[in-house]
Amino acid sequence: MSWPPPSTLPDTPFPNGALAAVAAVAEALLTPGYWALDRLLALQPTTAQRARWRRHRAGRCLGLGARVLVAPVLVLALVLALPLSLLGLLLWLPVQAKRRPFVHQHAATAATPEPWDPRRPRGFTFLTANLCLMPSGLARFSNLGSTRWRAMVIGQRLAPGAPAEGSGHRDGLLEPQRGDGGGYGGTLSTVAWGQPGSGSGPGAPGGDPWTAASPSAPVASTMPWPEMAMANPTPVANPRPAVDSVPTLAVPMTNAAPGAAPSPAATLGPERSVPLANPMPSVLTTRIPPDTDFMCLQEVFDATAATILRRRLGRHFPHVLWGVGPGGLRCGQLRVLGSGLVLASRFPPLAARFHPFPNAAREDALANKGLLVAQVLLGMGRGQRVVGYLGCTHLQAPAADATIRDVQLSLVLRWLWEFRREHEQPGDLVAFDVLCGDLNFDNCSRGDAQNQQHPLFKEFWDPARCDPGQDQPWAIGTLLDCLKIYEEAVSTPENMKRTLSQPRGREQFLAAPILSCGAPDPAAPRPWQGRRVDRTLLRRDPALATEVTGLLVITQLATLSDHLPVALRLRLGPADL
Repeated sequence: MSWPPPSTLPDTPFPNGALAAVAAVAEALLTPGYWALDRLLALQPTTAQRARWRRHRAGRCLGLGARVLVAPVLVLALVLALPLSLLGLLLWLPVQAKRRPFVHQHAATAATPEPWDPRRPRGFTFLTANLCLMPSGLARFSNLGSTRWRAMVIGQRLAPGAPAEGSGHRDGLLEPQRGDGGGYGGTLSTVAWGQPGSGSGPGAPGGDPWTAASPSAPVASTMPWPEMAMANPTPVANPRPAVDSVPTLAVPMTNAAPGAAPSPAATLGPERSVPLANPMPSVLTTRIPPDTDFMCLQEVFDATAATILRRRLGRHFPHVLWGVGPGGLRCGQLRVLGSGLVLASRFPPLAARFHPFPNAAREDALANKGLLVAQVLLGMGRGQRVVGYLGCTHLQAPAADATIRDVQLSLVLRWLWEFRREHEQPGDLVAFDVLCGDLNFDNCSRGDAQNQQHPLFKEFWDPARCDPGQDQPWAIGTLLDCLKIYEEAVSTPENMKRTLSQPRGREQFLAAPILSCGAPDPAAPRPWQGRRVDRTLLRRDPALATEVTGLLVITQLATLSDHLPVALRLRLGPADL
């Protein structure tokens, strides 16, 4: 077999040029109305903008006056654009039905690693991150803005080995909290924060080098991985449940109680503990691991931001799956946005599939959320394919929708088994089966108790979880308090790491445990570890000896997202072939 093998995945959004042309016309007709609505929503200021206004004597008046003058103009533009938008919608809906569920970008300039011989051990690094790259108006609800500029900077930082920003180069966008000991979590700086176009972002991207063959030279890591030291590491192993044991679900949803789904995993003993060093090294780091092999990204909704991001990722990752789960009429509902999922891989994907969730509700019904699952080829061993399975998902967000999330978790479990049953060939050596994503529930909130008990956690192992409702003592939440993301203590990767390393800092800047209604839980034990909604899970039945050698929470996207990326490092093999 040639390496890398030729791809059979679709490399264009539409099967022919005529449909692509109609889609381009529809998008052109929708653009004026979309722009006016987005700008109108973006008039809501972020806390950073309000802080800048407070620094000037007339800043608040000028900011309010500008919005009062601009808002009527944008409303008028939106009204005038409605006829064009309706015509564009009539063209957009039928053409979206013909759009492919994802697109495979094969980057010519990114180096492909050598095929792995499983007789020799190897490490693999997985990263998941919610980037909140929504249209700028919608991003304001998470206290974020400048989506396309953020996409440039995020892309620069996510590509491992990219030049890193030095310590102390920016000050906080907000004034430090009064009465909190001055510069808690970081020292005050007199240097102004960099604005878009100030040199913080990457250089202008070049042309699209996505068609030529990729070189086969391996990528060398230039930065050491700060590994979690393991005390007596042991393989993760459990009996593999039969495919037929996964329950068949009826959707639209019914109330699928966690205990109602029969599964052999439900008869397993207590969850396996993580072998830990004593004392436990820090989980926090300021840098994306440069040897990252797979990235699972969520909330990449804005089309222009997605293009910027995938081009940047293509400089390091030969394979990127984008345009996943496009909008349109899906599952009987109008989806204005796609799934927001992006998967980047250094190894070639052999197969992929997207499954949309049929039971989205509330504001989540506007997006085509679901599960993206892929089979990747890692190498060959004595004629055997060495493959891995990788899932990327983003579940229902509102806190009150635990029952909806429960059904989605059951669907994810079922779809993962069906995909593996369909694409696994006799003789395949399965190196890993990893599920990543924003699950929108944690393992510390009383309000998330229903989801914490789901049978998925009997088949997939969360290294940072001890039991339902109890995390490891070193675990750290991944969801920030979005109203505080610009404060000095968390305004740079270094400051955020220093701040979140302290119990007081986690309590102040991480989102608090919640009740089922979404309100903060006043009875939550203090200081809390934070809500760990972004997960990297490993199936409990690996065919190879498997060790978790690192689990990191990364602060490099400070002020760029309200979530913290999470990286999982596995050491696999050797295999006895």
